[in-house]
Amino acid sequence: MADNTLAHRAQHPTVTESVHLPPTAPPHNHGKTFAAWFTTWTVVAGGVIAAVGVTFALVWLFWVGLGIALAGPVLGKVLSVMGYGKDGEHTLAREAKNGGHH
Repeated sequence: MADNTLAHRAQHPTVTESVHLPPTAPPHNHGKTFAAWFTTWTVVAGGVIAAVGVTFALVWLFWVGLGIALAGPVLGKVLSVMGYGKDGEHTLAREAKNGGHH
């Protein structure tokens, strides 16, 4: 029978799991594009407006906030297609102007 005591396991460690490290170079923009920031803050603003509508029982304000929150990703995608997203012409121009930094 195998010795499965704590002392035995401490003296004879076994390696049962391999280590998976992240890639050596992380993504270069980390989501710091105009399209990403616009999308994020539009959704946040819409959520806050909707929450105020719920808090004060203003159904119309809730729907306005929800509409703004739902329009955020659509407008963000439009901005991305226009070149303000990752690897877009405007984003690359801004990076070149700032020496590769955001």
